[in-house]
Amino acid sequence: MLGKLTQLYYRLILDRPLWVLLGVAVFVAIAAYFAQGFKLDASSDSLILENDADLRYYRGVRAHYGSDDFLVVTYRPRADLMSDAVLADIAELRDELAALDRVASVTTLLDVPLIDSPRTTLTEIQQQQRTLETPDTDRELARKELTNSPLYRNLVVSPDGRTTAIQVSFRRDESYRALLETREALRLKQSERELSSEEHAELQTVSDEVKAHSARLQAQEQEDIAAVRAILDHHRDMAEIHLGGIPMITSDMIDYVRSDIRVFGVGVALFLIGLLAVAFKQPRWVIIPMLICIAAAIGMTGFLGLMDWRVTVVSSNFISLMLITALALTVHLMVRFLELRTEAPDGEQRAMVKETIRSKFLPSLYTALTTQVAFLSLVISGIRPVIDFGWMMVAGVGLAFILCFLLFPAATVRLEPAKPVFRHHDVTAAITRSLSRVIERFSTQTLLIYALLVILSIAGLFRLTVENRFIDYFKKGTEIYQGMVLIDRQLGGTTPLDVIIDPDQSYLEMLAEEETAGADHLVDDPLYDDELSDDESAGISGDSYWFNMFQLADADKVHAYLESLPETGKVLSISTTMALVTLLNGDEPLDNFSLAVMYKRLPENIRNTLFAPYMSEDGNQLRFAIRVIDSDPNLKRGELIKRIRTDLVDKLGLEEAQVHLSGMLVLYNNLLQSLFRSQILTLAVVFVAIGAMLLILFRNWKLAAIGVVPTMVAATVILGAMGWLGIPLDIMTITIAAITIGIGVDNTIHYVHRVSEELAIDGDYWAAVERSHGSVGRAIYYTSVTVALGFSILVLSNFIPTIYFGLLTGMAMLIALVANLTLLPLLIVLFKPLGHRAAAK
Repeated sequence: MLGKLTQLYYRLILDRPLWVLLGVAVFVAIAAYFAQGFKLDASSDSLILENDADLRYYRGVRAHYGSDDFLVVTYRPRADLMSDAVLADIAELRDELAALDRVASVTTLLDVPLIDSPRTTLTEIQQQQRTLETPDTDRELARKELTNSPLYRNLVVSPDGRTTAIQVSFRRDESYRALLETREALRLKQSERELSSEEHAELQTVSDEVKAHSARLQAQEQEDIAAVRAILDHHRDMAEIHLGGIPMITSDMIDYVRSDIRVFGVGVALFLIGLLAVAFKQPRWVIIPMLICIAAAIGMTGFLGLMDWRVTVVSSNFISLMLITALALTVHLMVRFLELRTEAPDGEQRAMVKETIRSKFLPSLYTALTTQVAFLSLVISGIRPVIDFGWMMVAGVGLAFILCFLLFPAATVRLEPAKPVFRHHDVTAAITRSLSRVIERFSTQTLLIYALLVILSIAGLFRLTVENRFIDYFKKGTEIYQGMVLIDRQLGGTTPLDVIIDPDQSYLEMLAEEETAGADHLVDDPLYDDELSDDESAGISGDSYWFNMFQLADADKVHAYLESLPETGKVLSISTTMALVTLLNGDEPLDNFSLAVMYKRLPENIRNTLFAPYMSEDGNQLRFAIRVIDSDPNLKRGELIKRIRTDLVDKLGLEEAQVHLSGMLVLYNNLLQSLFRSQILTLAVVFVAIGAMLLILFRNWKLAAIGVVPTMVAATVILGAMGWLGIPLDIMTITIAAITIGIGVDNTIHYVHRVSEELAIDGDYWAAVERSHGSVGRAIYYTSVTVALGFSILVLSNFIPTIYFGLLTGMAMLIALVANLTLLPLLIVLFKPLGHRAAAK
């Protein structure tokens, strides 16, 4: 059966090459059409863990206390901030931004209520709220208030009074939020039990709707950001302006991904053309491999568009990887074909193409499968963008293999024989052969060097961390970096973190008992008397856990603790509000009676500004809104989160169940902490899987064990180097080990396959090694150097993880090259795993 399939393949490819080329051309044309549906996703949801309990809690907090879907514009005027011209420009800027369709509100220093410019009382603020635009406002007093107020300092105006922040809030898409809640509820059910067929169908439908809605929102958001930037450009003559906020970062990340795909796809292609031209010298050996690479890239892009498979920051390099993977497969075929042409310059073209395919099909098949297994190991990471990247590359490697074994023979079989490219003693062969002589002469020293290198690398692994600052993902010249630094230094920090405090357990049990008994909650507080109206006598200070003079004192302690942390900038809470209320009350603290009256009689807009963001409506939950200074070089997210939880319980006496931390900082920390676990799982799975595949291929357990060593060394060395250099794991560098193993083991398979053939000639291991170095060693050299230099193109990215990814993966490829040409043959000679096979032959 296999023989019949092989003959059918030869007849189809070698006898009808034009039909094959036409069929591939039609495939590429169809793929190019579907590539129009290719989409990018750089939303915050693409950088968090699925089924994360903290994610569900975070979405609940956002729904209750307000979204973080807003932009921050930093405005540093060249003239005095309180001058007429500057305030007029800010008013004009505010009105222009507010006129945008999706903008819900714009808050500037002109709009915030002032209570000390001059001093306002509680009675007066109920009748009228003073702002900077109120005619009788004293601007100097306003300046003093804005720079010293516990609410406005580091939030609206910098402490030096020279920079102000403008918040641009977007309308919340309630339909999208409802879709997310439905999807998460179904996913939660799925994690707990088997879904019914109706629920499965509903989950699929809702997931598709979320994707479609997300794409529309993303496109709209990019248009909004572009419109905001256009407006800001008209005001840059008056001030130094920077734009920040999660929507802006998301938009710019999409631009970075799109730029990386375009620039690196084209850049790597041009770079590979240059390398092929230098290495193989003839146009045909540049055109054929590049046609295969481009067909693979277009085919995969079309497949992603057809399946609506979104590319994220993690998978943004897939085109570069597709080009490199396809090229690696093709170069091995080219080198083998050119070796045959060198040995028989007058040989028949069809026979040589057929022999090339025959000798390289099985090792190439196994290299493709092992590469797929390496990428498939990423699926167990639990991180959605990493999982998607793994599946994308599994499909991409399979497509590259198919196209390589269709296009290479079909494109070369009808070509006229050309002058041999390889000479029997060319420079590349001399380099690779010299390595065989070096390891033969210095076998013991070579093994000792590798042993020392592995020991140092293992020590480096223990220094490997996942703690990294988000600001370090961007170059210093980017607007994201500059804006984050300015906000960190002058406006209270960039990364949001919420601390949510619930009532203690005894209070919750009391509420549950009263609800069960159906009793009314009556408060016996001597501070309440008949002077309150019926509505006011049931005031929040009597019915709530937190909003009374006793518990507010505890809230002050929590606020003071959070504010004292070196990593935190601006902290806002009910304590901030109460400081302002005390000021309104003539610097006198309010008792429970006064609290109830004041809260009930405050204007709704003041209550929504001062209370709603920091306390639940029933007064039983508090929110402390913290801004973390992301540019702090000592910031350790995991340690900060753990310290806050521990200290609030151990030092401030709260119950563990009362304390909840939420926000993007927590979600991203969860993602980073999972990288350690997933990296260990990934390495374990990939080595076991690769070892099993090598065992099936070689049918020799000793050879299979030896075969995984070079790539294991390369992956260990590169991860150890990251530890020693202080380069943390992130969502991109976590893929380096899998890529190193996947591509590096390809060369291992080709080398072992060739050594096996050479050993059958005379049974001399060292002679077989030297001949293999001079033949397949060239192909390994060309592919590894080409891959390494191809990855080096990624240093042009604006995204620092992409730069690290390119440099470290390129370095890993070179380490794998050296290991495959030194350590691998040395282990083969030392343990002689092919002894019985060679003797039999």
